[in-house]
Amino acid sequence: MTLTHDHTIREFRSYLQQLGYGKSSVRMLPDCVKSFLDHNNITDIKGVSQEQIRAFYGWLRQRPHKRREGALSEQYINHHIYALRVFFGWLEQTGQIAANPISTMKFKSPVPNRREPFTQSELKALFHACETPQETALLHLFYSCGLRRTEAVRLNTRDIHFRQQILYVREGKGAKRRAVPMTVKVSEELEAYYLEARLPPGMERPQPKTNDQEAFMLNRAGTRMGGDSYNRRLKEIAARTDIGREVSLHYLRHSVATHLLENGLTVEHVRDFLGHRHLEATQIYVKVNQNQIGKL
Repeated sequence: MTLTHDHTIREFRSYLQQLGYGKSSVRMLPDCVKSFLDHNNITDIKGVSQEQIRAFYGWLRQRPHKRREGALSEQYINHHIYALRVFFGWLEQTGQIAANPISTMKFKSPVPNRREPFTQSELKALFHACETPQETALLHLFYSCGLRRTEAVRLNTRDIHFRQQILYVREGKGAKRRAVPMTVKVSEELEAYYLEARLPPGMERPQPKTNDQEAFMLNRAGTRMGGDSYNRRLKEIAARTDIGREVSLHYLRHSVATHLLENGLTVEHVRDFLGHRHLEATQIYVKVNQNQIGKL
């Protein structure tokens, strides 16, 4: 790739950063564009044709996976096409090309990864299967409060204000902070875990001397609960039910977003609740029913 192309790729990466794309996208999208330029030995970006883009797309569909057997996934291929759409859109917008070669092109849409939210009866079964205040608190963190896995791992006792019914996410995805409102029931049941199981005997509040002492949720060893431990505990709860399908921490977060929309909360409010930066991210997580489409 020529020095000119290297410079263009760096400018494209800077453009993505300025728009607020996540770190993974800032890294991956320019890499996808570089793969396209290298594959076609392109020396003049202004002369890119639809035939070259089709040839690259065909190559992606035939290229074997480098780390496992089989072909590339539809999602991975679509990520490259998305990168080219953003890249050529940026070139056109900044006057570096006269016409966008990919703007009118159509490609096969990837089969979406179905993430069906839990039904209300399934959620009731999960809560009913809880045997300890900690297990109930776990479900509340991921469903009632919609936390991400890393957010729950980082959660400290000082981040939950039971009387005010507010849970603070100090550092969410993209270093985004937010306040999560809690119902009276959620606040009371999180406090029940804190008072009945979290506090050492004879102490009103643990002294925050170490990272583990600050943590809200502790594992069986008495240290800060990690993401894998959260997953295992959820699966233990689910094993006591007859749900009979895959369960995950993210399904709980996805489910509360869907249920909030179905109950009339606007997409903007759900975005703020989940801690998303853009509405597009919220629309990926939730399955909007027909009654909500007019509110987008």
